[in-house]
Amino acid sequence: MPVPGACRAVGAPREESTQITVQGFTVSGIPANHQHAMSQSNAQSILPGVVDVPVSLPGASPSRPSRGKITERIDAITRIPVEFRSPAPPVPRSVKIELTARCDFNCFFCATAKRLRDKADIDPAFYQRIVREMRDQGVEELGLFYLGESMLCPWLPEAIRYAKQDCGYPYVFLTTNGRLATPDRVRECMAAGLDSLKFSFNNADPEQFHEVTRVKASDFHTVVDNIKAARQVRDEGAFACGLYASSIRYDGEQLVRMERAVQEILPFVDEHYWLPLYGQAGLTAGANGTRPVAGNPGRLDAMREPIPCWSVFTEGHITFDGRLSACCFDHDGRFNMGDLTQQPFIDAWHSAVFQDLRAAHLNGDVCGTVCQGCIAYQS
Repeated sequence: MPVPGACRAVGAPREESTQITVQGFTVSGIPANHQHAMSQSNAQSILPGVVDVPVSLPGASPSRPSRGKITERIDAITRIPVEFRSPAPPVPRSVKIELTARCDFNCFFCATAKRLRDKADIDPAFYQRIVREMRDQGVEELGLFYLGESMLCPWLPEAIRYAKQDCGYPYVFLTTNGRLATPDRVRECMAAGLDSLKFSFNNADPEQFHEVTRVKASDFHTVVDNIKAARQVRDEGAFACGLYASSIRYDGEQLVRMERAVQEILPFVDEHYWLPLYGQAGLTAGANGTRPVAGNPGRLDAMREPIPCWSVFTEGHITFDGRLSACCFDHDGRFNMGDLTQQPFIDAWHSAVFQDLRAAHLNGDVCGTVCQGCIAYQS
């Protein structure tokens, strides 16, 4: 808990659901029925061996081959084990690396559209060096995305193949908005060894899709078709890749609309889960009248407290230009903890500035740090 007078977590109230109408739909904060999940997550942050058991969703097929639950992997990262609650924690199990900072969507709730830092692609030579270096140091899970849309990277399959076959990562994963995830593209990625493909599916119909993403409405059907085709590609090729989807959870009429849309894709994915609305380190808080949850508490059914923030302790984030970031929403570059083009990963992971930031989180007071400007930490 924050010390008296410290910057404290704020956002959507935890006592009841907050509803705000946004472009024809109602966005919620933290629903009251998730208070128990929050209390469970607090206990799990102290007991790292405890694993959340996700609620089974309608449409799930018990006959599908078991590829593991993506929710269990997510919860393992957002839970901070005792041994990681240190200014200089061990090498993270998971790292996300930005193949490109470009994105083909301009969603109002994502700060990527603000272009607060350069938007370009990673240098392949740097990618190969840092990916091999991190594997040698013990990183096990590699996400080939960060804040951009990796389907825009022309050599994405080669990046997957290098991580899996040349470096031996046990788990390589990818999140996409789905518009460019064509059957041929997905087939290339799965054949290269991709372990997990997750679709961010956040709109109920073509009209809302256009309002939120600012791309043509008909592409809503393209996304849905690509999700369905990905399942066919996997089954026909007998690929081991898991297929998943996540959606921002809404209340009222929009909740019903979104659940109907989810029902259409549910038979084609191994697991679907809900996310709250994030404020993206304060950069999109209040956009279009919305009020996000505090910080990044993870998925909706296993919410974590915003301080200490798991992102500072359990997962690395690398920008296309080689910066190690302390934040999963570093759209403006203020969370730079080290230059990986000039120093080894472990040196940046244990840099003095990073250790000072973690100490502030462990003390429950992030005033005066780069995290102070986040919507989660206003006093």
